[in-house]
Amino acid sequence: MSAELAALSYQEHAATRGELPAGYRRVERVALLGRGPELFTRARAATLAWGIQTGSGIRVRVVDEARGRPLRAGDTVVMRVPLWPRDVPCRVVYVVDEPRRAGFAYGTLPGHPESGEEAFLVEHRDDDSVVLRIRAFSKPATWLFGIAYPAVLLMQTIYTRRYLRALRDA
Repeated sequence: MSAELAALSYQEHAATRGELPAGYRRVERVALLGRGPELFTRARAATLAWGIQTGSGIRVRVVDEARGRPLRAGDTVVMRVPLWPRDVPCRVVYVVDEPRRAGFAYGTLPGHPESGEEAFLVEHRDDDSVVLRIRAFSKPATWLFGIAYPAVLLMQTIYTRRYLRALRDA
């Protein structure tokens, strides 16, 4: 395990690339954004600049050494979700930047209410459609968050919908 990933609060690093692990709540959503290379270009740029998160109302603060440069694995961010009283720390686990696919995944750090990973991938398919794929797995980080987990799940559902809308509007 690399030093950048040592502090993640779960063991299945980069598991959103393949089969989502057992023992977690799993989310897999695919949404059609539209068609064409121009849309893909806009969606790619927004995705790789935290536009999905910021467009859904989440404030994203990138740690100093990651400011002003393209997103890359190992970057640490602190998110502030409306109505949530605490900062939500995450670390970028991997970045995908291919001609017809782009996105990234972040993993949770200690202090996050959940333990797990979430991936955001934009794809320009052969039929010219552009889709957003969201893949995630999570569980409560502590027993205290376990008690509040129904509220956390509701927020996760709401924000997954907001993510999809944010990129459609990008």
